[in-house]
Amino acid sequence: MNAAAVDLAIAVKRLPHAADLPLPAYATEQAAGMDLLAAVTADVVLAPMGRAIVPTGIAIALPPGWEAQIRPRSGLAAKNGVTVANAPGTIDADYRGEVGVILINLGPDPFTITRGMRVAQMVLGRCGRAVFHEVDALPDSARGAGGFGSTGLKG
Repeated sequence: MNAAAVDLAIAVKRLPHAADLPLPAYATEQAAGMDLLAAVTADVVLAPMGRAIVPTGIAIALPPGWEAQIRPRSGLAAKNGVTVANAPGTIDADYRGEVGVILINLGPDPFTITRGMRVAQMVLGRCGRAVFHEVDALPDSARGAGGFGSTGLKG
């Protein structure tokens, strides 16, 4: 990867059960997400509708104002029906534990997770903090209170 393209340096701790696995990395120069690998010590079989927290073998220290989102891999979802159950999962800047991926098998067949398998992707993003202040009325907008399909379908 081109060093000039780096926007953020993140401290990462490789945990003992991932000593032989590579750290998260971008698969291509313009990829938005880094692949996360399964640091399982034995195969994990997800039955249809089954779920499991898959360890990645890493812990990270994000700077304040940043988050890491854990997202599904499109290939696993399209080919096998396996996705991230809480997509996107959020890693907060103050979390220092192991990054885990909650996978669920929405497909009709059992799915086996093997050591080193790419199970999810991690996308970094800035996140702001808000303070709510209660008001009696909100300002008007063109959309108003319309939601859940109120803008219609195209096509």
